[in-house]
Amino acid sequence: MPGTTRVIRRHLALGLVFGVVCLVGVGTGAWGGSETAPRSGSADAAPRSGDRWAVTYTREQFAGFTEELSGHYVGVGLWVVRRPSGEVDISRVLSGGPAARAGVAIGDRLLRIGAAPVDGLPVTEVVALLRDGGSGSTVRLTVRHGLRQREVLLRRTVLDADDVTVDKLPGGVTWISLDAFTEGVGKRVAAAVRGARSGTGVLLDLRGNSGGLVDEAVATASVFLDGGPVARYRPQGGGSAQVIAAARGGDTTTPLVVLVDGGTMSAAELVTGALQDRGRAVVVGSPTFGKGAVQQPAAQPDGRILEHTVGTYLTPEGRDPSANGLAPDVLVPSSAGAEAATTTALNVLDDLAGDDGPAR
Repeated sequence: MPGTTRVIRRHLALGLVFGVVCLVGVGTGAWGGSETAPRSGSADAAPRSGDRWAVTYTREQFAGFTEELSGHYVGVGLWVVRRPSGEVDISRVLSGGPAARAGVAIGDRLLRIGAAPVDGLPVTEVVALLRDGGSGSTVRLTVRHGLRQREVLLRRTVLDADDVTVDKLPGGVTWISLDAFTEGVGKRVAAAVRGARSGTGVLLDLRGNSGGLVDEAVATASVFLDGGPVARYRPQGGGSAQVIAAARGGDTTTPLVVLVDGGTMSAAELVTGALQDRGRAVVVGSPTFGKGAVQQPAAQPDGRILEHTVGTYLTPEGRDPSANGLAPDVLVPSSAGAEAATTTALNVLDDLAGDDGPAR
């Protein structure tokens, strides 16, 4: 686990902020409620410890999650979102992945994984059902598109996590969408922003971002800041909060809007809170998930790996995301849909580009 150890040492056990639990390419999105549930297989929550985020893995499972943080994962190449009603929809399909080749499409409703109905399941459990079995194993999905229901048999494989998507929109807007904070994300964001300086602004889309490596989250925030606090880390059991600072030399002039929703969690909330508290960006969308807990892996006598909470991160102004998530500056209710949130964000960015941008 060299990557995990490196991050823990660098940031006082701020190694993985929920990234190893559900960093996907198989399932992220708007998490209905704030509950977690035991994962299928040998990974399970540990409610008796009083730690709502605690989870144990076999060494093989943990090795797989650690591999994801390097930008690879075993899966079928789809993302899911859970509606308030408990229904599970497919929100994104990886081009060229097993799901895409089988004709699974954005907007399809996911009904069953194997024989198990998914309605009402926490997204964590949906992810576990989609992934369990390893590369080369198969999984049968029942999906519905409109009135048509069908079954598809998909073979899990090792996929590259396409965690950064950069699009140039008419009018000079650079749209950067981040699905997770895996290795190298900060550098890719920095390169995209360098190319955006001649444009009208940047839309940083963190919807459905389940977190990842704190180093990469800090590096991403640093792209837009010139030093100063990104977050404050408060160890469990007391002690004074310790400042995590941005690198100097970031772009502080390009107009910036951050787009969030109920699936924006953990390390993504760290970035959102930093840019919001520092007055660097206008945050648009619906309230974020609400997870400021920080986990550290520890080997157990039986050979399994326990991820347990070791502290909490706060925004630069001392807000705890775990309370109720982070409230956007411009609210677009989730019921309005993703397209409405995107349109609002672009309108806000257009207004910023016409002014001098947000306060620095």
